[in-house]
Amino acid sequence: MTLASRLSTAANTGQIDDPREQHRVISSNLALIQVQATVVGLLAAMAALLLGALSRGELDFAKVELLCASSVITAFLAAFALGMLMVCIVMGARKLGVNPDNIATPIAASLGDLITLSILAFISSFFYKHKDSRYLTPLVCVGFMALIPVWVLIARQNPPIMKILKFGWFPIILAMMISSFGGLILNKTISEEQYKGMAIFTPIICGVGGNLVAIQTSRISTYLHMWSTPGVLPLWMKKFWPNPCSTFCTSEINSMSARVLLFLVIPGHLIFLYIIYLVEGHSVPNSKTFVVFYLLAGLIQVTILLYLAEVMARLTWHQALDPDNHCIPYLTGLGDLLGTGLLALCFLISWLLRSEAELDGISEPVSAPP
Repeated sequence: MTLASRLSTAANTGQIDDPREQHRVISSNLALIQVQATVVGLLAAMAALLLGALSRGELDFAKVELLCASSVITAFLAAFALGMLMVCIVMGARKLGVNPDNIATPIAASLGDLITLSILAFISSFFYKHKDSRYLTPLVCVGFMALIPVWVLIARQNPPIMKILKFGWFPIILAMMISSFGGLILNKTISEEQYKGMAIFTPIICGVGGNLVAIQTSRISTYLHMWSTPGVLPLWMKKFWPNPCSTFCTSEINSMSARVLLFLVIPGHLIFLYIIYLVEGHSVPNSKTFVVFYLLAGLIQVTILLYLAEVMARLTWHQALDPDNHCIPYLTGLGDLLGTGLLALCFLISWLLRSEAELDGISEPVSAPP
């Protein structure tokens, strides 16, 4: 999503109108995400192994190489596929006169999980079938790590991209850690009876929140690039912690887009709920109480994220940092954590209310007079 946001900003500010500059911007951005994908893929595999070891109390060394190789090659292929798709979408939107902030970022967020999980399933199955090949997985890891200097050389032609390559790791790694806490919540609750069906709703609530906040952050970043210079906030954005009313209730363009995105939450979730009930039927909660609490959780999640997007964009811009690179990772990670936590709370409250109603139903005949 950071790539989609950066390319959208570049398109809106006219950086890719010149063919020569276009080639430089696109090639350096694609090289950057290959470096990030390779390193973060390896780190994600290690984090998954450590979290698994903490929850189970043991580390299966036989799966370390398989998971690391699968993660690295999946991240590489997914980054390449999504990167090329984002380039095509941004370029097409620019030619058609459509704002790519509204298109590229949500498509990247929506297709990112689908493409990544599909590639991961295929790659991991392949490595599992060839697990007896002793040197296959280490060679894959070493080979993709050896390509990193090549991508760095390509990225060096664009100084802003080199700056991201040097100093842009902290937001990505911290966002991965924040998101992992959401995974821990899911891991701890998914096997409990009161949380039955939670795994189905988790990608929905996390995806909706991540999509909407990524769109808003990308739009704010483009706005700042067009109307100000890094380190200097516009006069009407001087407050680092704005009043929530000014974030959602004014005629300012970012406030208007925040309202539109907030109004999309309830209809969007209702559509997803209807599809889930059609597909899964009775395997998921379908009481009115659960639906109300679920919609309320989605609304709270997106409201918090949109407000934080405004705050973080102002803070990062004041520090002469690009919100495209430093805000979106944090906000999507927080979206996963908030979404999973609020969803777990919805299931727990719904289960408690249902249990209380069942107990009342049992106690009434017993206490009735003869």
